[in-house]
Amino acid sequence: MSQEATVNEERLLEVRDLSIAFASGRSLLAAVDGIGFAVAAGETLALLGESGCGKSATALALLRLLPAAGRILGGEVLFAGRDLLRLPEADMRGVRGGGMAMIFQEPATSLNPVLTVGRQLAEVLERHLGLAGQAIRSSSLELLTAVGIADPERRLGEYPFQLSGGMKQRVMIALALAGQPRLLIADEPTTALDVTIQAQILELLRRLQAERAMGMLLITHDLGVVAQMATRVGVMYAGEIVEEAPRAAFFSSPRHPYTQKLFAALPDLARRGGRLETIPGQVPPLSAMPGGCRFAARCAHAWDLCRREAPQWREVGPDHRVRCHLDDAQGHARSTGSAAATARASATLAAPALLSVADLCVHFPIRRGILQRPVGYVRAVDGVSLELARGRTLALVGESGCGKTTVGKAILQLLPSSGGSVRLLGQELVGQSRRELRPLRRRLQMIFQDPFASLNPRMAVGEIIGEGMRALAMPGTHPQRLERAAAIATVLQQVGLDPAAAGRYPHEFSGGQRQRIAIARALAVQPDLVICDEPTSALDVSVQAQILNLLADLQADLGLAYLFITHNFAVVDHLAHAVAVMYLGRIVEQGTVDEVLRSPQHPYTRALLSAVPSPRLDAQPQFIRLPGEIPSPAHPPDGCHFHPRCRQASATCRERYPGTSTLSATHTVRCHLYR
Repeated sequence: MSQEATVNEERLLEVRDLSIAFASGRSLLAAVDGIGFAVAAGETLALLGESGCGKSATALALLRLLPAAGRILGGEVLFAGRDLLRLPEADMRGVRGGGMAMIFQEPATSLNPVLTVGRQLAEVLERHLGLAGQAIRSSSLELLTAVGIADPERRLGEYPFQLSGGMKQRVMIALALAGQPRLLIADEPTTALDVTIQAQILELLRRLQAERAMGMLLITHDLGVVAQMATRVGVMYAGEIVEEAPRAAFFSSPRHPYTQKLFAALPDLARRGGRLETIPGQVPPLSAMPGGCRFAARCAHAWDLCRREAPQWREVGPDHRVRCHLDDAQGHARSTGSAAATARASATLAAPALLSVADLCVHFPIRRGILQRPVGYVRAVDGVSLELARGRTLALVGESGCGKTTVGKAILQLLPSSGGSVRLLGQELVGQSRRELRPLRRRLQMIFQDPFASLNPRMAVGEIIGEGMRALAMPGTHPQRLERAAAIATVLQQVGLDPAAAGRYPHEFSGGQRQRIAIARALAVQPDLVICDEPTSALDVSVQAQILNLLADLQADLGLAYLFITHNFAVVDHLAHAVAVMYLGRIVEQGTVDEVLRSPQHPYTRALLSAVPSPRLDAQPQFIRLPGEIPSPAHPPDGCHFHPRCRQASATCRERYPGTSTLSATHTVRCHLYR
């Protein structure tokens, strides 16, 4: 039965005119302003929007779990006929976990680090189902099996730090389901997961929802996840729901200008190599919420009425309503591609190599005993070879733990290599002393995944950018302060920031602005190669579009080469020229973007691509489930490392690792299917 099928009309949850604020000193700052929605049994309502729109605050308010500064100013939250906002706290303890449960965004911080998985499950089963003794153990094993955890008996005795990210998320789901709730709130349940784990989690949630007829409130900013999971969609902006529609109507004819901008900001094949649509400005802060339409300052179609008067709900179709003053918001066209895609696709492949990596190995010793002698090695990177020319982008993709980031750090010589060669413009980097590497440091820079963690919170932005310039003796960094300030102002302007930002600190900026600062720090030393480690993974689609446009502009203007480490295939398709697919420390397929993404040959590449959720209802791929998880690099399987998870594995695959098969001048694969 499709998700568009009629669901049980019993309303599990009905929210009416809910308002939430946060205390700041002696004042209250409104975060959610009079929103309302309903969720029926068996139905999934997806709430989407940029960070800061109030999605998570809404979810926490439903369970009365707001932080100490949070205040519920008014409204009703009717669950199974009872208003939860008026229940005593003792009664709410029965609702949380029993009637309504929540999967939190970050399982690593939501699970108790000092309790085993079994003990945490037992607490829920004791409280909500009244189980004891062997019944608790049996139910815990059933729950872990239901969420797809292998060897559940062993996992019951393990602590959260012993589990992978995907397994921690599955344990969170098991905890949420343990009390047999009627409504499940899932707050960004797959944000930090690989596409393969994400696909398994979404498949699991759909199956359990169908079996238990649960209602679900799904909070996300991923339109691909919405396309797979939602029955209805609500779009939040600045504390208000601005559009609500059934899934089919939402994807076929989004009506609010904000919703249309979210779609236009997504990387798409039609705009490959060109510029992505961006939304100017930011979500207004709680302290400066505008009057009238809250999106007016960022809307290209706003007029005087939008700035004076808040729009009311307007019906635009069956069960489809929108808050907008425009008579016909449907006619605003999306961007339709760019001629730059053709120029990018036709760029020559014969450019000389800026970076040449050959048989690179990074093995970490496993030490035991009093003398800490090595008893084995973690083969994090095990014979990687790749080339990258000036002005081009090579995407390195694969699941978490396959060695992508280790490759980047080894190229930069931030990690010692166990073997192989790394050459920059023909000059060998492996084996060089720190003094010999110093002149080459400025040519290689890195943009880290988390800009907030990689920027010193005690240093102003100008100091952060100038630190590398001084350390590597760049021009304009010596005693003349005016010259140094001018150089910092120039690089800030290059990344689209006001030079006045030099005097501010990282915490004063949004996530997208902090990523621009990280890019400015890398550019300040005039590098030839920038290694980008998941630079957009934690960003909203609108901010992601800004960063991708910026990286493309800088490459065109400065001739930069990028090694782009990611698991977002939409970003790869938009930005990269070539793709290398990694599995367990080795590259298993490599070629141009068209060769690898349009005609994947390795079974692992096909499985990765099948797991990517598409933001189009007519383009949902058939998911290829990979059994088990990626093996430990300390004990890789004999033969082909992928054979324990491959449906096409043969006896030969179990005996020896495949050599490289050349499929075209630019396309290679390591698989026994292509001898």
